[in-house]
Amino acid sequence: MDLGAPLVRHRVGEEPGIRVATPMVSAIMQAVSSPTLAVALAQVGGLSFIHQNQRIEEQAADVLAVKRHKAGFRTSEVTVAPTTPLGEVSRLLADTEQGVAVVTENGEPDGTFLGIISLDDFHLERHGASETAGNRMRGRAGLVTAPASVSLSEANELIWQHHLDVLPVLEDDRAVSLVLKRDYQAHKTYHRATVDGEKRLRVGAGINSRDFKDRIPALVEAGADVLCLDSSDGYSVYQAKTVEFARETYGDDVHVGAGNVVDGRAFRYLADAGAAFVKVGIGGGAICTTRAQKGIGRGQASALLDVVEARDAYAEETGVYVPLCCDGGLLNDSHMAMALAMGADFIMLGRYFARLDESPSRKLQIGGQWYKEYWGEGSRRAQNEARYGQRGQMAFEEGVDGYVPYAGSLYDNVERTRAKLTSTMISCGSTNLRDFHRDAVLVPVSAESFKQTGAEVQLRRPTIDSGE
Repeated sequence: MDLGAPLVRHRVGEEPGIRVATPMVSAIMQAVSSPTLAVALAQVGGLSFIHQNQRIEEQAADVLAVKRHKAGFRTSEVTVAPTTPLGEVSRLLADTEQGVAVVTENGEPDGTFLGIISLDDFHLERHGASETAGNRMRGRAGLVTAPASVSLSEANELIWQHHLDVLPVLEDDRAVSLVLKRDYQAHKTYHRATVDGEKRLRVGAGINSRDFKDRIPALVEAGADVLCLDSSDGYSVYQAKTVEFARETYGDDVHVGAGNVVDGRAFRYLADAGAAFVKVGIGGGAICTTRAQKGIGRGQASALLDVVEARDAYAEETGVYVPLCCDGGLLNDSHMAMALAMGADFIMLGRYFARLDESPSRKLQIGGQWYKEYWGEGSRRAQNEARYGQRGQMAFEEGVDGYVPYAGSLYDNVERTRAKLTSTMISCGSTNLRDFHRDAVLVPVSAESFKQTGAEVQLRRPTIDSGE
């Protein structure tokens, strides 16, 4: 079963520049998309968009933190000098779960690599706390190392071939990362990771249509793989100008998604401007109050079906496929399955990820139950002038803040959702998302039927040929 989906525009029949193995991305929200969550989601095949309600340099630093977390390659948490006492080495290693320190000439991470030292290399009672790391370390001359260009599979092969517990990865006499033997199972677990050509995790970032001439270059320099305009209403000349600026400045090397929209005209406007993908949905988010405050928006299913039709027509006319992101109105896994069945290429989720360990919000206990804080980008807490165009004082709010039930780890939840999505696809006789778009049909049901079973995905064709 293949849940893979294109993330950016591409010629029909050609491979997109970026694909995700899991068609789930995290919302551009303070309460959701932190570097920690971005790493965890990319490891399971999705992608996060680091929020833009922060200073440009802070957002760029968040992007850089994710890019430096090369899949399977760890940055050393402890660096010491040859003169560092073993007592100090022991104390430093006690505060890290890596269990190994890099030894450099000057004790700095960018210093010349001399070797490594772990708790297995000394015993304080035997060797003494005042003995130095240089006398107990495993020196570079006797170590197996790898160049920075090594792939994860190649690194793992070296570890098993030479019976290593750690493999230093070097570039210009510096230790740029470590590959640990005990991480091998994790490497197998994260076989769907969303990575770039250098095997670094991919990450996206939110932008706006005001400071984009400063923000986009900083995010590109930090290594952002894809950008996305963050607005409750994407059908505007401001978004088109932002997308056009990126394309004129960087050509096809920088991908900028746009939105949100709710009809085919708006989709075509952004597609013509060069949007990498288009987000669909206004006012449907669990934490969003745009419809109530401004009286605009549309039912998520109606909007998605309309825009899917426009996307397919655009692809047929121009030969360019512009992926759609369903953003909002997805309360559970069955809603996600229906959005994909309707034609969405991938889905953007806020509340879903806010519940998890990896989200940046606080976990707290209320009435004996565990919750995590959650607030919308249009809420007062998020200082919504950065997203909704209110300069100076806030005219009104387009979101609320509150709490969502705590749900555990990202890995467990995403794997559970993937299992449900693939099960639905199997029931529809589909082995990939493109077939699922074609084979599944959603039909309305009566209110009484909905109480019993909810909306249904029905088969256009039987799963097994009946021979009739």
